[in-house]
Amino acid sequence: MSVSFKPIRPLLQTGNNAASRWFSYFGLGIGVVLLLCSIQMYINIQQMLAGNAVRKNGYDYISITKTVTNATMGQTDKNLFQPKDLEELKAQPFIENAAPLVANQFRVQLSAGDILPFKTDLFLETLENDFIDTLPPNFQWQEGQENIPIIVSSDFLEIYNVFAPGQGLPQISEATATGVPVFITCISDSKRMTFQGNIVAFSDRINSVLAPKSFLTWANQQFGSNQVNDAARVFIKTKDANNAQLLNFLDQKNYKVNKDKTKFGRVKQVIQGIFSGLGVFGLLVIVLALLLFSFYLQLVIARSKSSLALLLTLGYSPTWLSKNVARQFMPIYFFIILGALLAVQTIQWAFHEYVMIGQEETTTLVHWGVALTAVVLLLLSVYTNYRLIRKLLFKLS
Repeated sequence: MSVSFKPIRPLLQTGNNAASRWFSYFGLGIGVVLLLCSIQMYINIQQMLAGNAVRKNGYDYISITKTVTNATMGQTDKNLFQPKDLEELKAQPFIENAAPLVANQFRVQLSAGDILPFKTDLFLETLENDFIDTLPPNFQWQEGQENIPIIVSSDFLEIYNVFAPGQGLPQISEATATGVPVFITCISDSKRMTFQGNIVAFSDRINSVLAPKSFLTWANQQFGSNQVNDAARVFIKTKDANNAQLLNFLDQKNYKVNKDKTKFGRVKQVIQGIFSGLGVFGLLVIVLALLLFSFYLQLVIARSKSSLALLLTLGYSPTWLSKNVARQFMPIYFFIILGALLAVQTIQWAFHEYVMIGQEETTTLVHWGVALTAVVLLLLSVYTNYRLIRKLLFKLS
């Protein structure tokens, strides 16, 4: 037969002196809000960074160079990447692969013939195909082939279209540029040879003019010094260009990297540090609030000691009493944590609507991990109080 706890509840009243209880409730609410808000903002940062990353097959590709200083000017062994530098890069756990950008060792001129009266000295580079973002199937070359497919940076076309009107040249679109034949002249001290080039693609990732590796290897042997030169630039493949370990490694090695590619990561380190600190502070407030409430419970048990001892003498089980006493505080914990969760939901809605205007990386709803954390905090609070009450009642039995 079940026994009602309602007639026993007045025995636990402690009068009007319950300041510690309300302070603990207030502290618990503030602590939960800080902790949940820190977790949600941490998740928002991750989602924002993921949305800003231009990725291929789940990876980021960034180029790095060695910083040239007044002390290292003219010292190619210090300013270029040697094989040991590449091996060191590949050995890092946060770098999946690294590939050098091999440049031409001879003079190159580019012109567009009679279609566009335009001629300029040019540089050619080659890179492993896996690192190129736009790779058409015709980006191939064999010895004896007079046509050279090239991939040009989208920035180069934009620069051309900016200065072309001032030089009396027509502006062109990407589609037109791919149909305009260009002439690539390779020049050495003893010979020169002209090839017809075709722009087969534009790259948003690599700010260079890329030729097939087979062509540049052959051309360097024919027109260059035929020496194995170290690379001035290296592309690295990583799962996260904003990884804190990666950024710290590049800083330690004094490698120069495109700031636009990693600026979010550097900002992320600062912001995550701030929210991590707030999260730790919120957790500390929660612990202190639970400790304060435990003092209140000890006061309740102490003031009701004689009544509870009588109930135990009459045959009431300490376990039954513990469950029912702890159950009296469950609604309070539920409403405190639910209120904190609603407050975080309001903050997240305002953040999405007024800060992340037009951005799809975040949502108006809190992340499921935040809601799960709230549930865990509720269960932890109830269990902690139950254990404390049970321990105190068993001492009376």
